[in-house]
Amino acid sequence: MIVTTTDGIDGKELEILGVVFGNTVRAKHIGNDIVAGLTNIVGGELKGYSDMLTQARKEAYDRMVGNAEEIGADAIVNVRFTTSQTMAGAAELLAYGTAVKIKV
Repeated sequence: MIVTTTDGIDGKELEILGVVFGNTVRAKHIGNDIVAGLTNIVGGELKGYSDMLTQARKEAYDRMVGNAEEIGADAIVNVRFTTSQTMAGAAELLAYGTAVKIKV
């Protein structure tokens, strides 16, 4: 599966199949909050949150690719990631793009 942030694939004619997406919602962890509070005092990376977001991005990406595979896509173009707060202490990470079939 070709996945790209560009709006096309050089030298290829594409048939648009539609928008595909994958998402995940994550809640903060009390242990991460305690460490984050201490790190906030001295400065530095909030490793627990970085790890959580890395895992969430991968999960959303994998779900988007799975959605594209379900509809028979060869590639996903114009891929984007976005986040939004769903409730206090929880956030959604969404990966979306345009599923395409490469014309032969």
